[in-house]
Amino acid sequence: MASTCGGRVSRNLTALRRSAPVFAALGDETRLRLLAKLSSGGPLSITQLAAGEAVTRQAITKHLAVLAAAGLVRDARTGRERRWELDTAPLNTARSCLDLVAQRWDQRLERLRALVEDDAP
Repeated sequence: MASTCGGRVSRNLTALRRSAPVFAALGDETRLRLLAKLSSGGPLSITQLAAGEAVTRQAITKHLAVLAAAGLVRDARTGRERRWELDTAPLNTARSCLDLVAQRWDQRLERLRALVEDDAP
């Protein structure tokens, strides 16, 4: 099972370190569009992924390398063609980290709300 951000501090830090490349990879519009294309169907070739994009197939290949380094995509050879597919496990770990951050903010905001209401006349 993939590590999540829930639980002990050391496990949280490990999950955050693992998720950092995912968040970095998601910080680009082209890479987000590539992930969207891959999430809507099965494996796709670079030609299919480049369709409709304003960048070259070479640029798409570089973006896919960044996504692969973050563990978000993987490729498989089919004859002379490489087909790319999405791996959602790193996204699930990153989502768990964001859920933990959101939960902690909710707790802090609730404490602030309680403090303000206790001080109200």
